[in-house]
Amino acid sequence: MIENKGRPNRLGVKGWLGGGRWGFERYLYALHRLTGLALLAYFVMHIGITSSRAFGENAWTSTMGVVKGPLFSVGEFLVFAAFAFHAVNGIRLVLVELGFAIGQPIEPVYPYRTSVDEQRPLAIGVMILAAILAIVGGIGFLK
Repeated sequence: MIENKGRPNRLGVKGWLGGGRWGFERYLYALHRLTGLALLAYFVMHIGITSSRAFGENAWTSTMGVVKGPLFSVGEFLVFAAFAFHAVNGIRLVLVELGFAIGQPIEPVYPYRTSVDEQRPLAIGVMILAAILAIVGGIGFLK
C-alpha cells in the first residue's frame, strides 16, 4: 500500500479543474489543457474528413455536405478561439519557464514572496489578447 505523505487529495478531478486556492493561473492551466485536447480532437476529425477525398468524388461531396451548416460554423469559430488562446498562453508559458516573465530572483527570506504578482499582469494580458484575436477572427465567420 502506498503511504500518502502530506495532505491527501480530497478534491479529485474537481481539484484538477478548479483553481480553488491556487487562483487565476490554475484556471489558465486547466483551460490550456482543455484547449489542447480540443485541438487534438479537431485535428483527428479534420484528418478523417480530409481522407474521404481518397475514396472518390461522391464520398468527398457527401462528407462536405455533412459538415456544412450553422453548427459546424460555430464549431469552426470555437476551434479558432481555442487555437488563439492556446497559442498565446503557450507563449506566456515559454516566457515564464525561461525566466523572462517572473522578475529577478530574490533572497528567500520570510515572509516569502511568490512570482504570482509578476505573472498575473502577463496572464491577464494573455486573456485580453486571446479575446481580441477571437473577436477579430470571428468577424470572418459572420460572413
